Amino acid sequence: MSDATCIYSIVIPARNEAENIASLLDGIAAACAPLGPWEVIVVDDASDDGMADLLSRRMEVMPELRVIRHDRAGGQSAGVHSGVRAARGTYVCTLDGDGQNPPSEIPNMVAPFAGPGAAEIGLVAGQRVGRQDTASKRYASKFANALRARILKDGTRDTGCGLKAFRRDDFLTLPYFDHMHRYLPALFARDGWTIAHVDVSHAARGGGRSHYSNVQRALVGIVDLAGVAWLLRRRKKSRPTEVMPARGEV
Repeated sequence: MSDATCIYSIVIPARNEAENIASLLDGIAAACAPLGPWEVIVVDDASDDGMADLLSRRMEVMPELRVIRHDRAGGQSAGVHSGVRAARGTYVCTLDGDGQNPPSEIPNMVAPFAGPGAAEIGLVAGQRVGRQDTASKRYASKFANALRARILKDGTRDTGCGLKAFRRDDFLTLPYFDHMHRYLPALFARDGWTIAHVDVSHAARGGGRSHYSNVQRALVGIVDLAGVAWLLRRRKKSRPTEVMPARGEV
């Protein structure tokens, strides 16, 4: 598929998701078929569970599939960033590699870019309903989201949802840092964009295990939150809407 014909790029950051990736790719193919030209990019974050071999075999029968492999584990934000940089589509939709973000939600995520006020929308943020996680994980997420919303005032109740959609070029103007994927609503709003919210379903993990603990999330979250709050105070005041020709140009 050429760059000119691709409209949607589905980006999946994944590490050691050999048990889940095949069914996830099947679901993406079914969900994207009605949308128009699309591709799916799996960013293999230095997996060592055989996922690389599985993806290599899948590429032989799935021409829409592209794979990027990190030489060392960089985390979810690094995976998203690598995938978006490589994307050929105008619009990007991200989802987690563990199968908990149903691919059937992809059409709902990209729909706002074809609806009223689309020119002002920078990010479509999924918000999970009926979460299929442990009670401790739900409680930790609820507390973190409440704290983040109070400090950043980003108007989003669930920034941890992996389902997000945006224009590729707009994403690449954002400041890049580790764990930035959890702060996309605040970062897009910082640049003057409107954030659209879509309620999405949530599934139980199919196999494997989570790569994060509640304590780990809390420790890195404190530092990240302070850094993002600083970025918001230094936010851009305007966006260019027109480029005037230089003197003498016609």
